[in-house]
Amino acid sequence: MNLIDPVNEFQIPGEWVDRVNMPPHELAEGVASGILVVLSNGKVLHRGFTTGTTAAAAAKASVLSLKGDVNSVWVPTPSGLRAHLEVTAASGRAEVVKISGDHKSDATGGLVFRAEATQSLTIELMAGSGIGTVTRGGLQVGVGEPAINPAPRCQILDAIQEALDETGLEGAAVTLSVPNGEAVGAKTLNPRLGVKGGISILGTTGFVEPWSDHLGETKMDLIRDASRVVLTTGRVGMRYSQMLFPDYTVVMVGNRIDEGIKVSGGKTVMCGLPGLILKWAIPDVLNGTGFNTIQEMLENDPTNPIIDRALEAAVKKAGGARIVLLDRDGGIVRDTEGMS
Repeated sequence: MNLIDPVNEFQIPGEWVDRVNMPPHELAEGVASGILVVLSNGKVLHRGFTTGTTAAAAAKASVLSLKGDVNSVWVPTPSGLRAHLEVTAASGRAEVVKISGDHKSDATGGLVFRAEATQSLTIELMAGSGIGTVTRGGLQVGVGEPAINPAPRCQILDAIQEALDETGLEGAAVTLSVPNGEAVGAKTLNPRLGVKGGISILGTTGFVEPWSDHLGETKMDLIRDASRVVLTTGRVGMRYSQMLFPDYTVVMVGNRIDEGIKVSGGKTVMCGLPGLILKWAIPDVLNGTGFNTIQEMLENDPTNPIIDRALEAAVKKAGGARIVLLDRDGGIVRDTEGMS
């Protein structure tokens, strides 16, 4: 069976699919919806929904409920897929519970999102209690504004418009709130980022991947304690390493590769995009090549021996670790396992 994960456009290898213990039609439907993630060992995990998708569902349900009770809604997502969520909504008020899927450490999992809608001449979106306020520059939202990122804001507005189209209403004023958002937001990275008073409404795809980013200060402890660990350099490596190496602890180290290698005591794999890994191995690897980036070299001269020399240097510098280089679609560009 030929399956493509529509959230990250990953072509799922046939041998992975063959290992799945699930009726083929159920697997195909789950993958196509964006909910199911297939791992290399045949295990299937469930994605959850982002704060943006949950807020969009609450907003849409609140507007729909101006015309009658609602118990479920379909909403658009930034990935282009549609998400189906259960809701409780009546008389312009809606509640939706944030679903984490198999992401066990999702701080916002289980939170109740509320929306209250009244008829208006236009679409108005307001943030109530439990949604943070931006207090520092450098984020996607301006200082003093509610912490609702651009992509989920568009998602929420689109969901409201769908509700208006279905009800025939001209406009609606919707206020979003998260009753326990301030307490939960204080336990996230928000205070350090300059977001105070609640959680952020986020999401670039609309779905929550079923694993932790390991962005906290305990990442080196995770590496130290793992019997098998994958060190990744960024979110692309993080995403696909979880799928390629489901029995490993996957930790994103960014440019802290040396520190990660130093504390890793078990079987170690380094997996990610080629640029940072190869330049970590040989900082001046591109000198005299005529290429500006590793990616340019791989696209225009994929068999260049400099790539293999840099890989060998990476293995040596990493103390014999296995190095797996990926492209942005999760395909394996190079794998040192079995290299002579």
